[in-house]
Amino acid sequence: MVCDRCIMVVQQQLEQRGFVVQHIALGEVGITPEPDERQLLEFGQALNLLGFELIDKEKDQLVDQIRSIIINTIHHDDLPTLNINYSDLLAARLHKDYSYLSRLFSTHENRTIEKFVIQQKVERVKELLQYAELNINEIALKMGYSSSAHLSTQFKNVVGISPTAFKKLRQTSRLSIDKI
Repeated sequence: MVCDRCIMVVQQQLEQRGFVVQHIALGEVGITPEPDERQLLEFGQALNLLGFELIDKEKDQLVDQIRSIIINTIHHDDLPTLNINYSDLLAARLHKDYSYLSRLFSTHENRTIEKFVIQQKVERVKELLQYAELNINEIALKMGYSSSAHLSTQFKNVVGISPTAFKKLRQTSRLSIDKI
């Protein structure tokens, strides 16, 4: 789950099945009563029809937590004030060695955490460019880049065009967070 609407849909699906949602957050749900195997299978199938996937294995949950932490940090936090080192952030929040988290994520996602972070940042930059409220320098500062040149280089490497050229396009190719 990567947004409030995703959480709402999952909560509705659980409540329709007679479960009481005790807590729900990105990537995790606490419900009562404890579901049996049949209920988990049915719930998983319902989620699949809605474009979600039920994650019930410990390693899958850990990868989902990594994704959620990165997404929340990039799309919802104030990056310049955080001075983020993602390896330290993930290790501290998940209480695991970063090298283990990195290997697990790379194996599961077929890309490194660093590439995932860059892709998320580029998608956020696309969003900010579309709003047209900030210039490139302001976006670079807001996103925690050392300079607008660094942002532009990274953006062009991922998207294939400069942020300025992207901004001039009327039709953009933004991806939803869950597709990155």
